[in-house]
Amino acid sequence: MKLLFTTLFLFSSLHALQLGTVPPEVILKGKKGGKVDGSAWNSSMLKDKVYVLFYVDPDERNANNTFSEALKAEKFDLDKYGSVAIVNMAATWMPNFAIEKKLKAKQKKYPTALYVKDKKRVLVDQWGLADDSSVIIVFSNEGKILYYKDGRLSNDEISKVITLIYDNL
Repeated sequence: MKLLFTTLFLFSSLHALQLGTVPPEVILKGKKGGKVDGSAWNSSMLKDKVYVLFYVDPDERNANNTFSEALKAEKFDLDKYGSVAIVNMAATWMPNFAIEKKLKAKQKKYPTALYVKDKKRVLVDQWGLADDSSVIIVFSNEGKILYYKDGRLSNDEISKVITLIYDNL
């Protein structure tokens, strides 16, 4: 029994993201998802700027609105900062066409953010991200993970993440 738990732990830790590392490359395209415009999205683009990535179940879309609004209020230099919202479309009862319509409207309203569809839980499987949740990941300009949080950020955490972003711009 102990061997089984050790094996499961080691297997799960192979997929878990580690602070200070660049996660394995993930490509979302075709039936797996992609950008709202239909083109492929590649995680290797998460460099050359500090990026905040939101990985969200549509049913949890409001969980980190306070954080999102705080980021907008900072008006970061877009030459040094970017944001990506990846929607875990497989984690909801909502039909894909309805989610896609909302994403297209958001992309039009917020053109500086990049909206991406994950139709098959690819980031859950390949990066070990939480399913049915709201995940926040901050990447350095080298593509290394600076911060990871599964769930709603507290006001204290929001302040710390904003400071972390400024420290790495």
